[in-house]
Amino acid sequence: MPTVSPKRFLNVDEFAERTGKRPATIRQKIWRREQEHLKIGRNIRFTEEMVEKALENSYVPAIAR
Repeated sequence: MPTVSPKRFLNVDEFAERTGKRPATIRQKIWRREQEHLKIGRNIRFTEEMVEKALENSYVPAIAR
């Protein structure tokens, strides 16, 4: 039977590193409710899907000239 790995949650610093942004920027976006996140007790956490979504939202297509 295949083993299922437990879901790993990322903290603000890990999320910032994966998305290429500063932790202060991430905290500011959380405060403004611009960044999706999980609140577990007093801790702010992110899933891998949230990282992918944040990177997809950062995509800017090229303009053909």
